[in-house]
Formats: sequence, C-alpha cells, structure tokens
Amino acid sequence: MAKQRRKFSVEQKLQIIREADQQGVTPTLRKYNPSHSVFLWWKHQFDQGGPASLRPQYCKVDPELKALQDENARLKKIIGNQALELEFKTGLLKKNEAYKRRRKGS
Repeated sequence: MAKQRRKFSVEQKLQIIREADQQGVTPTLRKYNPSHSVFLWWKHQFDQGGPASLRPQYCKVDPELKALQDENARLKKIIGNQALELEFKTGLLKKNEAYKRRRKGS
C-alpha cells in the first residue's frame, strides 16, 4: 500500500519549527513525523523570509500567455504539415517529370 503524502499547514510548520528550537529537532520530528530534509527546508525558508515564505508557492500562469502558447503550438503544427505536404508534392512532381522524360526518349 502506498504511503500517502502528508500536507502541513503554515501554522503546523511554524509550530514544528518553534518546538524543534525549544525541545530539540529529533524528538519533534519523531512526534510529527516529517523527514529531516523537509524540516531543514522549512527552517531555511523561515530563516530567509519569515512565516510568509512557508506558504505554498504556486506558479500562476497568465491566461493570455497560455492562450498564445496554445495558438503558437497549433500554428507550428499547421506549418509542419504544410511543409510535409509540399515536400511530398515536390517529390511526386520530380518523379513525374523523370517518367515523362523517359517516355519521350523511348
């Protein structure tokens, strides 16, 4: 059975950091059960930016930018298909011209 990922709120993270400062890191981590590396990451974030930096940082994508990227991908696909069709038709024309030359020569 897969281990479920536990999510800690900002208040829980602050409580764990403060308790680790007062009672020690190892007993606190055993009590709340986050990994040591996660605790160190939280501590680093807290030291750098305070409690506000413990909030999840989601990457927000601008809807206009997303629409432009989608349109760009669609247009690149169309251009790729047109280039492929052009290459195929050019090849057919070359074969057709070579066939006509051979027939005239015979």
